[in-house]
Amino acid sequence: MFIGEYQHILDPKGRVIMPSKFRDGLGDKFVVTKGLDHCLFVYPQNEWQELERKLRTLPLTSKDARAFTRFFFAGATECELDKQGRILIPANLREYAELTKELVIIGVASRVEIWSKEKWDDYNDDANLDHQSIVEKMAELGI
Repeated sequence: MFIGEYQHILDPKGRVIMPSKFRDGLGDKFVVTKGLDHCLFVYPQNEWQELERKLRTLPLTSKDARAFTRFFFAGATECELDKQGRILIPANLREYAELTKELVIIGVASRVEIWSKEKWDDYNDDANLDHQSIVEKMAELGI
């Protein structure tokens, strides 16, 4: 399970150090793809394969299913850590997530998310992020 929030810096070559607490859970190779809310999702191989299996069951006749599958898979890339514990984030993914220098890397149960610090701060400061409303909705879902 991935938990926690870590501040990191993107180097000029597009590399970032993956928090050491996430490295074992991610394994030797993992997948980075476009996430929702303009962040990047990072999946260990087993989680990626499970997600892939679920997406394959979506009906090909559904326009929304095709669009979501394209969005998710077209931007995906397999990554591995270098000897310093860094990953290279491809330019297209850096552009999508608006990653420049300061990053926030968070654990979200079965995946890791990479955010630009500015986007993360905006997300957390958003007036629409009403914690009481979220709690009530989660209670309706039985959580």
